Amino acid sequence: MPDVTETQTEAVAEAAAPTAAEGHKAQGKPRSLWGDAWFDLRHRPMFWISAVLLLLLLIIAAFPGLFTSADPRDGDLTNHFLTKPELGHFFQPDWFGYDGQGRSIYARVIYGTRASIMVGVGVTAAVTLVGGLMGMLAGYFGGWLDSVISRVTDIFFGIPFLLGAMVVLNAFTERKVYVVILALAFLGWTSICRVMRASVITAKQADYVTAARALGAGTPRILFRHVLPNALAPTIVVATIALGGYISAEATLSFLGLGLADPTISWGIDISEGSQAIRDNPHALLFPAGMLSLTVFAFIMLGDAVRDALDPKLR
Repeated sequence: MPDVTETQTEAVAEAAAPTAAEGHKAQGKPRSLWGDAWFDLRHRPMFWISAVLLLLLLIIAAFPGLFTSADPRDGDLTNHFLTKPELGHFFQPDWFGYDGQGRSIYARVIYGTRASIMVGVGVTAAVTLVGGLMGMLAGYFGGWLDSVISRVTDIFFGIPFLLGAMVVLNAFTERKVYVVILALAFLGWTSICRVMRASVITAKQADYVTAARALGAGTPRILFRHVLPNALAPTIVVATIALGGYISAEATLSFLGLGLADPTISWGIDISEGSQAIRDNPHALLFPAGMLSLTVFAFIMLGDAVRDALDPKLR
């Protein structure tokens, strides 16, 4: 009997792998899971609305100077709260009024986008990498490794997320963006780990994985070429939805004085300062809070659209 080459092994395994688009054809060819999901997303208004909002937020975070010429740290006490919002002065420093230190609220809302986006994306990337890797190892190998990782996951699940983050951040005298990212990632990887573990357990029992293993494919090739691509969809959905939650968590911690601190510009810091004058000058609170809510809403809406596109049962 002739030897089976690695290329033949890969070809047989990939040929046996099912696609989520069985029965659906585009120009006579069946679509893959991701191709079918993209086809579905393109026909969802919710996806395009969230995508446009997030693209605008990313541009604001990367190039805040394009949207305002005002310095967000430049305070002028002659303005203070006495200068109310001039809603007709679009993109001007007084558009949203001034805070208690005479700083432009509009400029601070614009520049505060960068910190929130960096925290959200950074924490999501970290928890997806760590949690996804641990979940993949636990689900594929099982046995004692699965037991150890599962028990560690249970321990971290027993720690209240915000309370644990407050304790961790309180140990640092200087809380910059990377410190907040590490603190939130340290406690937030557990959900991704469990989702990935469950997906890998299901994927490793599929016929195409059995075929690859029978034909002599090595463990790394099976994991990264056959199991991971077919177990990744639920993880992406959870990570996308959780991203908005991490942005909200950073704002909450900053509001409590345990997250980002001056001179970093954060919506949570501005909400905290604005809450002290909410009765007489609600604009100091409403504008940063509104921007925070819009950002979280956009990420959650994108996550819902991706979930519906990747789950055939919801179509």
